[in-house]
Amino acid sequence: MGMFQNLSLSEKVQLHIQRTKPILNQQALFTDGGPNFVQPMEPKAGDEVKIRFRTARENVEHVYFCAGEERTEMKLASRDRLFDFYETHITVDEEAVKYYFEVHAGGKVCFFNKMGPRKELDSFFNYEITPGFSTPDWAKGAVFYQIYVDRFANGDPSNDVLDREYIYIGEPVTRVTDWNKYPAKMGVREFYGGDLQGVLDHLDYLQELGVDVLYLNPIFVSPSNHKYDIQDYDYVDPHFTTIAVDEGEVLPEGALNNIQATKYISRVTDKRNLEASNAFFVKFVEEVHSRGMRVILDGVFNHCGSFNKWMDAERLYENQYGYEKGAYVDKNSPYHNYFKFYNEEEWPYNEEYDGWWGHRTLPKLNYEESRQLYEYILKIGRKWVSPPYNVDGWRLDVAADLGYGEEMNHQFWRDFRTAVKEANPEAIILAEHYDDPREWLEGDQWDTVMNYNAFMEPVTWFFTGMEKHSDEKRSDLLGNTRAFLDSMMYHMSRFQYPSLLVSMNELSNHDHSRFLTRTNQTVGRTESMGPEAADANVNKGIMRAAVMLQMTWPGAPTLYYGDEAGVTGWTDPDNRRTYPWGHEDQELIEYHRKMIRIHKEHEALLTGSLKYLEGAYKVICYGRFTAREKMVVLINGGFDEAKVRVPVWEIGVTEEEELQRIIMSREADFTLEPAVCPVQGGVLEITLPAITAILLKAVPKK
Repeated sequence: MGMFQNLSLSEKVQLHIQRTKPILNQQALFTDGGPNFVQPMEPKAGDEVKIRFRTARENVEHVYFCAGEERTEMKLASRDRLFDFYETHITVDEEAVKYYFEVHAGGKVCFFNKMGPRKELDSFFNYEITPGFSTPDWAKGAVFYQIYVDRFANGDPSNDVLDREYIYIGEPVTRVTDWNKYPAKMGVREFYGGDLQGVLDHLDYLQELGVDVLYLNPIFVSPSNHKYDIQDYDYVDPHFTTIAVDEGEVLPEGALNNIQATKYISRVTDKRNLEASNAFFVKFVEEVHSRGMRVILDGVFNHCGSFNKWMDAERLYENQYGYEKGAYVDKNSPYHNYFKFYNEEEWPYNEEYDGWWGHRTLPKLNYEESRQLYEYILKIGRKWVSPPYNVDGWRLDVAADLGYGEEMNHQFWRDFRTAVKEANPEAIILAEHYDDPREWLEGDQWDTVMNYNAFMEPVTWFFTGMEKHSDEKRSDLLGNTRAFLDSMMYHMSRFQYPSLLVSMNELSNHDHSRFLTRTNQTVGRTESMGPEAADANVNKGIMRAAVMLQMTWPGAPTLYYGDEAGVTGWTDPDNRRTYPWGHEDQELIEYHRKMIRIHKEHEALLTGSLKYLEGAYKVICYGRFTAREKMVVLINGGFDEAKVRVPVWEIGVTEEEELQRIIMSREADFTLEPAVCPVQGGVLEITLPAITAILLKAVPKK
């Protein structure tokens, strides 16, 4: 005590500082697997990788990089007005590196992984670097546009499916002449005439909208309008392209099978039509590419269709020149082992084969017992991404259901990736998947997934309280910010960063109700409510708020054709209404156009880091940032105004900066009128009107 009394005032202050343990500022701690903190983000084996970690300025004593048994103290590499940045360098080999961080401050230890700061470590959420795993740069943050071809635009009526051209699922197909007609309950056999010429005719529109990639629902020869029951993987359907030789007749009245469907048989089996169709598709892709856009195809490889030439359950190919007998027709068919038959004594015309989910029209492909089939589908994977077709990748339908065993499934996709990437290294492999995708995204199988778990579902629950089919309403999830953030954080943790940046972030698609319909918060389907009810009491303000989130969230924002034009609809088949040419919601289109432009103009929105900021019930606040750019998104999904204090310093906004409004959506409209939102003490205080979404950008104070 006496020694302390003899110290000068400045010495006493210094001693006090030394003895005072710092309080760890957990909100300042940050890193992620993205390019701002891992350089290079997609290393090859043998590369040196710089890994960065951020803390509050002069707040911590030690930061350790921990990978397996190795624990390396990171060095303070730089600092700015708010933060210290620690770095370490590692050289990666062939093996994946799983890592986390250990932070020491004031005698306390804090762990940090994908779930943020934690007192206890759960290695399930550690970061990961997989050497050699990369996703196409063109797809990172790209704007995809999904087209259900039959319902987008009819550019060539001469290729339309005709009334009674053939029988599908027990009844003749029909040609719909009223473009604006609601789809029927069994609309699968209705054809509106949309085709690839119709897509070509509207490329100017898609370009002006800001679309980067066209994702086409299946276009291969198939008897349905959805074409998820492939008839011939080697050819694009002439009904979508061109019919060079149009012979034969439609079915006579009273016909019970397709043996007499001579017009259909001619259109889809005559090699002159098939070759002309593929030649048309070559020109289609060339035109899309010439405009700086890309094309990806829908690969349906888990099952084919009963019309498929390998099965031939409709006996279309039985007597056609140049085709082998199908497995349904002949026990000695070269395609016998492509399928699983339950009764080996039933030929000819064996009805007892395995169908996907029991559907006779969807024969399941039997990869385990046919190496020939296995290799053929790999060939198909290579074929369409190679010259002369040159498509830019695959969306894989129900990919995890391939075959009969998980081990074979994983091996097939490894081989598929090798085949496709060798043919076209820039091709994307994107899978439909409803469960945890982690084991498929380890760098050796898929690039990414249609992002249901970490986008569509949490977004839908938060904004609408509705399940994605409009089959259930959950008031406890409507506006539940905590549930939204927890769900997003957990499911995003199942991605490596290269996968996250190309994940397909959709609000709607061909399998679920339209998002705009979900905003009416009504449980229903066409058969119970009627199609008109899908149009009633929708809220475009909520739709716009969701679109802002979509365009500012990590990943590839994906529009389902017509969403931007105000198309509504219950789940399948009502979600497959025609694009409303001449009846579009022009205000909603313009909003999408502006949001897409903003998305593409800002690196923070394309590849920047994401950090949740303080929000409130029914309010979501987050930042996207790089070293050069900082942006803030504020969303009030409730019908009451909300006052919020947003700690924007957490993304690096300083006292020398202010936040400039880029765009604001309200319940009734939107505006690009600029406004300045002042920041005091690193905090933005703002009142958000009901159903509002605001995008702000940090700029120097004037």
